[in-house]
Amino acid sequence: MSELRVSMAQHYHERTKYDPETIASKNKQLDWENQPVPYKEYKVGTTFDLKPYLKEDYEAYTDEPGKTWRRLSQLLLHSYGLTARMPTLNGPPLYLRAAPSAGGLYPAEIYLVSRGTPILPTGLYNYQCRSHSLIHFWESEVWSVLQDACFWHPVLGSTDLAIVITAVFHRSAWRYEDRAYRRIFLDTGHLLGNIELACSLTAYRPHLVGGFSDETVNNLLYLDPDAEGTIAIIPLADKLNPRQNLPPAPTVLPSSTQISYPNIPEGELLGYLHRATQIEDTRNWNLDKDDSNTNAEKQLEDKYNFPFCTKVSTATKPIDWQSGDLPLQALSNTILQRRSTRAYNGANLTLDELNAVLNFTYQPQHSFAQGLDSSPDYFDLNLIETFVAVSGVTNLEEGCYYYAPKAQELRQIRFKNFRRELHYLCLGQELGRDAAAVVFHTADLEKAVTKVGDRAYRYLHMDAGHLGQRMNLAAIYLGLGVSGIAGFFDDQVNEVLGIPTDEAVLYITTLGRPRRL
Repeated sequence: MSELRVSMAQHYHERTKYDPETIASKNKQLDWENQPVPYKEYKVGTTFDLKPYLKEDYEAYTDEPGKTWRRLSQLLLHSYGLTARMPTLNGPPLYLRAAPSAGGLYPAEIYLVSRGTPILPTGLYNYQCRSHSLIHFWESEVWSVLQDACFWHPVLGSTDLAIVITAVFHRSAWRYEDRAYRRIFLDTGHLLGNIELACSLTAYRPHLVGGFSDETVNNLLYLDPDAEGTIAIIPLADKLNPRQNLPPAPTVLPSSTQISYPNIPEGELLGYLHRATQIEDTRNWNLDKDDSNTNAEKQLEDKYNFPFCTKVSTATKPIDWQSGDLPLQALSNTILQRRSTRAYNGANLTLDELNAVLNFTYQPQHSFAQGLDSSPDYFDLNLIETFVAVSGVTNLEEGCYYYAPKAQELRQIRFKNFRRELHYLCLGQELGRDAAAVVFHTADLEKAVTKVGDRAYRYLHMDAGHLGQRMNLAAIYLGLGVSGIAGFFDDQVNEVLGIPTDEAVLYITTLGRPRRL
């Protein structure tokens, strides 16, 4: 296949792969004196302080405005709020947030759009994580513009608040260069996972919107499109308002597929792909058509069902998130206490522990009785495949397994201990070598692009990050170590583990026993 005949998304993916023979040339000295600041400051606007509404005693809020402020405050804190302050050797401290980010760079920004509510006047707000506050920087009516940008998505007709997630590209590109586009959307997926669960804590239902006119939303928020772009829109349905008890709605719209593009120099791939994945506001998409999110159950069988492979059931009881005095207090604590593990001790996990992580990640319906969403929004999980390299799980043979979420079973495809190879595949990171299990999310990129255009690249990585965040939280609750890895030798993963060559590796999550440093 000629290079110019593959889509821009496929071209970008090939160009940004890490390879053992060329990775040394991609390493550069970081300009620490010019490291991007991971938050925005607005000099003009009205400040709404959310800190007074962080009291643990929810009965302290007796009036409706106070209760609503508390819900919103908790939602933003558990989504992207500051959870720790780490000193650094040079420069300002590093502020850690509820959602993980590659390199602690936090490219995402959270905006809130209000149609006009009893507590939030109409207009645009930016979430200020350092002060846990909202800055009301635009006071005019904007909801109709948001509706138009989302092609009159049905959920926006009944809701009054929407989260808009944007990405400041240079925050990640400063370190990861062109490959940063992958990490930006994985990070956004982490954030989507937190928003989904934080909404369950605060009686909201987030409705994910990935199809919108990029230019219209960027203009609405006064973004510089060369430096920042809108990534996802999440209308918030208030579950305490019967009028907003809404059915699932479409999450995906296609973009065009570019197969004709110039010779793009290194350093410009990220920007070029982002422009290629945008949706033009002149398109007239039909939101009533078949949608991957609302019709996910139509795929009745898991993809890889090998005839004679060993199959191990992963069916198990769901994690109990109800421990504590308040509803879902264990979940709240886990979100705020989550940290990425820096090292493992090489000890085994139990099969029950691995099953519990897989159950929470892929079987949300099992947690419905605890008040969690039984069918949270994704873009298209039918495009995502999961493989697990097992190095140390009690009562589970070493090797590589395909995880079949519908059948709830692991299907062995290779018989081997891969510790040495995993160390190599993960760019020499000891996390890969010492983990008990390493989870790989993959996708047939050509198939995905054929289905929804180059914008598929966004959807795939956000879904992989969303799954990865659920995995993070399940592991932390169980007292395990967990850490995501977005830097790996792409092609060698498929070769070593026996993963089909048409599966593009999106994300790696390592699981193990944490080593006390």
